[in-house]
Amino acid sequence: MNMEISHETTHKQHQMNQDSSNIGQPHESLYLVLPYLPLFELLAMAQTCKSFNDALNNDILPWLNIVVDDKLRGSRVTDEILVKITSKAMGRLRSLVLVNCGMITDDGLLNVVANNPGINKLHLPQCTGITAEGIIRAVTTLNQHNTTVKTLKINGISNVTKEHLQTLHFLLNSDDSSSIDVEICPKCDEPRMVYDCPSETCDRKRTTGSCRGCKFCVLRCEECRICIGFDDEEIEVACEDMLCEGCWISLPKCNFCNKPYCNKHAYKQCAVPGSSGFVCEACYMKIMEN
Repeated sequence: MNMEISHETTHKQHQMNQDSSNIGQPHESLYLVLPYLPLFELLAMAQTCKSFNDALNNDILPWLNIVVDDKLRGSRVTDEILVKITSKAMGRLRSLVLVNCGMITDDGLLNVVANNPGINKLHLPQCTGITAEGIIRAVTTLNQHNTTVKTLKINGISNVTKEHLQTLHFLLNSDDSSSIDVEICPKCDEPRMVYDCPSETCDRKRTTGSCRGCKFCVLRCEECRICIGFDDEEIEVACEDMLCEGCWISLPKCNFCNKPYCNKHAYKQCAVPGSSGFVCEACYMKIMEN
């Protein structure tokens, strides 16, 4: 009888010791999330505990697809920082997505591409420090390593010309406009993002057979891309973009002026202590002044 009690006590003590050793350890399933996190979230996870820090330092899998959206941080990512981060992929980087990274230059991009010749996804929207010539050099470098870029996003890159687009399509070996987010607008003949109205009841489609054009030629809702006619009632929004009535109704609105942000500019929402929801930047400034 005493032996059975002793054995049971020993077993419980062993179980308690094992449980205490796991206290503070992240669940194993969380490690599966790491490869899908954007850069800043990935770096934040590395600071939460030693286990995550070791996993990120010893495993290249989370670093094979780098996503940096710098619109909230005032373009803090420089060429030097980007090269250091991408080096964690050990030359096996597969995709590079840089959004609003205004401090990245042609030299920084080419450095990353030269050290990671397997990149097949290159997204650089609003990276104003990069030129069309720099993108062409980067894609040419990848071609020299027999790598074909499947998708290329360059919206917001300054001074892109028809000749640049023709060169890029040649390098990508593709006549499919979906491989590059910028194309020649059929109305103004300029290289821009071009949309087609998704509405089946579009008046332009019915009268002219097409409602295809850039946002400068055809006014569109930022959310659903439905065209907005000059005769349509003007809807006030908190940002500079336009919204259709349906999208305006569905989006959350400022507590004070009742104007919504489109999802692209939702990061501008301001929180007010003691209040639920949000206020827009304009209303927030008025509150601070008072």
